[in-house]
Amino acid sequence: MLDTNLKHIDSVEKFNDLVKSGRKAAIVCGRMGPMCIPVYGVMESLEAKYPDVEFFDMEFDSPIGMKTIRSLPETRSFNGLPFTVYLRDGKVVAATSSIQSKAQVKAILDEKLV
Repeated sequence: MLDTNLKHIDSVEKFNDLVKSGRKAAIVCGRMGPMCIPVYGVMESLEAKYPDVEFFDMEFDSPIGMKTIRSLPETRSFNGLPFTVYLRDGKVVAATSSIQSKAQVKAILDEKLV
Protein backbone atom coordinates (compact mmCIF):
# COMPACT_ATOMS: atom_id res chain seq x y z
CA MET A 1 0.00 0.00 0.00
CA LEU A 2 1.24 3.48 -0.85
CA ASP A 3 2.12 5.82 2.01
CA THR A 4 -0.30 8.67 1.17
CA ASN A 5 -3.33 10.22 2.83
CA LEU A 6 -5.47 9.39 -0.19
CA LYS A 7 -8.00 6.58 -0.22
CA HIS A 8 -6.44 3.40 -1.59
CA ILE A 9 -7.78 1.22 -4.35
CA ASP A 10 -6.41 -2.18 -3.43
CA SER A 11 -8.55 -4.54 -5.48
CA VAL A 12 -9.92 -4.86 -8.98
CA GLU A 13 -13.37 -5.10 -7.42
CA LYS A 14 -12.99 -1.70 -5.71
CA PHE A 15 -11.91 -0.15 -9.00
CA ASN A 16 -14.80 -1.75 -10.91
CA ASP A 17 -17.29 -0.70 -8.22
CA LEU A 18 -16.03 2.89 -8.46
CA VAL A 19 -16.42 2.91 -12.25
CA LYS A 20 -19.89 1.32 -12.08
CA SER A 21 -21.02 3.82 -9.44
CA GLY A 22 -20.53 6.75 -11.81
CA ARG A 23 -18.94 8.83 -9.07
CA LYS A 24 -16.43 11.55 -9.88
CA ALA A 25 -12.90 10.41 -9.08
CA ALA A 26 -9.22 11.09 -9.61
CA ILE A 27 -6.92 8.07 -9.34
CA VAL A 28 -3.14 8.36 -9.21
CA CYS A 29 -1.45 5.08 -10.12
CA GLY A 30 2.21 5.21 -9.17
CA ARG A 31 5.06 4.43 -6.81
CA MET A 32 6.64 6.23 -3.88
CA GLY A 33 9.13 7.94 -6.18
CA PRO A 34 10.17 11.47 -7.17
CA MET A 35 7.69 11.83 -10.04
CA CYS A 36 4.71 10.46 -8.10
CA ILE A 37 5.04 11.89 -4.60
CA PRO A 38 4.40 15.50 -5.73
CA VAL A 39 1.21 14.42 -7.53
CA TYR A 40 -0.05 12.63 -4.41
CA GLY A 41 0.60 15.87 -2.50
CA VAL A 42 -1.30 17.92 -5.08
CA MET A 43 -4.27 15.58 -4.85
CA GLU A 44 -4.21 15.67 -1.04
CA SER A 45 -4.15 19.48 -1.10
CA LEU A 46 -7.14 19.67 -3.46
CA GLU A 47 -9.43 17.16 -1.73
CA ALA A 48 -11.13 19.75 0.49
CA LYS A 49 -11.70 22.11 -2.46
CA TYR A 50 -13.52 19.44 -4.48
CA PRO A 51 -15.85 17.68 -2.02
CA ASP A 52 -17.83 15.95 -4.78
CA VAL A 53 -14.67 14.33 -6.23
CA GLU A 54 -13.05 11.32 -4.61
CA PHE A 55 -9.26 11.10 -4.68
CA PHE A 56 -7.49 7.73 -4.72
CA ASP A 57 -4.08 6.18 -5.14
CA MET A 58 -3.19 2.80 -6.60
CA GLU A 59 0.07 0.86 -6.72
CA PHE A 60 1.53 0.86 -10.21
CA ASP A 61 3.46 -2.40 -9.83
CA SER A 62 0.59 -4.43 -8.41
CA PRO A 63 -1.56 -6.85 -10.39
CA ILE A 64 -4.43 -4.47 -9.60
CA GLY A 65 -2.72 -1.60 -11.41
CA MET A 66 -1.98 -3.87 -14.36
CA LYS A 67 -5.58 -5.10 -14.65
CA THR A 68 -7.16 -1.66 -14.30
CA ILE A 69 -5.46 1.69 -14.94
CA ARG A 70 -2.55 0.32 -16.94
CA SER A 71 -4.82 -1.60 -19.32
CA LEU A 72 -7.12 1.30 -20.19
CA PRO A 73 -7.03 2.47 -23.82
CA GLU A 74 -6.43 6.01 -22.52
CA THR A 75 -3.14 5.00 -20.83
CA ARG A 76 -1.70 2.43 -23.25
CA SER A 77 0.77 4.88 -24.78
CA PHE A 78 1.92 6.35 -21.45
CA ASN A 79 5.54 6.00 -20.39
CA GLY A 80 6.07 8.29 -17.40
CA LEU A 81 4.77 7.76 -13.88
CA PRO A 82 2.34 8.36 -12.37
CA PHE A 83 -0.65 7.54 -14.53
CA THR A 84 -3.55 9.72 -13.41
CA VAL A 85 -7.09 8.96 -14.51
CA TYR A 86 -10.16 11.11 -13.98
CA LEU A 87 -13.58 9.40 -13.96
CA ARG A 88 -17.08 10.78 -14.35
CA ASP A 89 -20.30 8.89 -14.99
CA GLY A 90 -18.38 5.63 -15.30
CA LYS A 91 -16.09 6.91 -18.06
CA VAL A 92 -12.52 8.14 -18.29
CA VAL A 93 -12.84 11.86 -19.04
CA ALA A 94 -9.11 12.67 -18.80
CA ALA A 95 -5.83 10.85 -18.32
CA THR A 96 -2.30 12.15 -17.82
CA SER A 97 1.13 10.69 -17.25
CA SER A 98 4.20 12.03 -15.48
CA ILE A 99 4.39 14.76 -12.92
CA GLN A 100 1.58 17.31 -12.92
CA SER A 101 1.51 20.67 -11.16
CA LYS A 102 -1.33 21.81 -8.94
CA ALA A 103 -2.45 24.22 -11.68
CA GLN A 104 -2.55 21.42 -14.26
CA VAL A 105 -4.55 19.10 -12.01
CA LYS A 106 -6.89 21.91 -10.99
CA ALA A 107 -7.52 22.78 -14.66
CA ILE A 108 -8.54 19.18 -15.41
CA LEU A 109 -10.76 19.00 -12.33
CA ASP A 110 -12.46 22.29 -13.21
CA GLU A 111 -12.97 21.38 -16.86
CA LYS A 112 -13.90 17.72 -16.58
CA LEU A 113 -15.32 17.05 -13.11
CA VAL A 114 -17.02 20.22 -11.86
